[in-house]
Amino acid sequence: MDPHAYMEANRRQWEVWTPLKAGSVFYDLDGFRRGGVRIRDLERTEVGNVAGRSLLHLQSHVGIDTLSWARLGARATGVDFSHEGVTLARALAAELELPASFIESNVYDLPAVLDETFDIVYTSHGVLGWLPDLRRWTEVVSHFLAPGGLFYVFESHPTAWIFDNKVTEAVLRPRYAYFERAEPLCFEYESPCAVPEAMVTSVEYGWGHGLGDIVCALVEAGLRIEFLHEWPFVAWRMFPFLELAADGWWHLPAELPSVPLSFSLRAVKPTR
Repeated sequence: MDPHAYMEANRRQWEVWTPLKAGSVFYDLDGFRRGGVRIRDLERTEVGNVAGRSLLHLQSHVGIDTLSWARLGARATGVDFSHEGVTLARALAAELELPASFIESNVYDLPAVLDETFDIVYTSHGVLGWLPDLRRWTEVVSHFLAPGGLFYVFESHPTAWIFDNKVTEAVLRPRYAYFERAEPLCFEYESPCAVPEAMVTSVEYGWGHGLGDIVCALVEAGLRIEFLHEWPFVAWRMFPFLELAADGWWHLPAELPSVPLSFSLRAVKPTR
């Protein structure tokens, strides 16, 4: 099957999921309306001061992170392929009077609909697995970065994705291949992780990308890596046995060996 057909199936699934997630306690949109930002301190530190800078958020979902960057002073633009997600994000931006705009587009198609460059391109938390073509993605990132611009990604670690996420006992059981493959993996869920009570049966398709593939694709697109950090925690309950710590991150139980669950990477586009 053409990768675009898999991506279209995922998009249709997100149109179903998004209203459910938007109304969940996990997303807490009412709390966001009252103020504050949802960008974690670690990300804010690694990205740096965004005040007065233009920022493009790829795969922005319902716009909470995009609007958080706007609250921190950025001129923010969010992009997502879900009509439901973009509609909600635009409504929130208008309601909260924040300097953010939103575009409904597949990431790969974005150069055809947006003619602008940005100081910062940002993406995070569960985004790379939806992308069948990693090198085309890095070309898009480079295309939208102004010379001297900054790219930042915080994402679940490719190593973590080899383990079975269906087991309930505290065990790391390898199940999936680490290296890239053309055909996506197929996952069946009874409900979105943010809304476990919804009981909406769904099928999604995802592509694995090794850490070396990610780094090399960015370098081949002309970016210079400033740092790559690996972390023993993740932003959501990736496995049923993860434990929420006082730092707000999900960690493995102490009896399990430490493995990387997420990584952060910052790169810059040279000025010449």
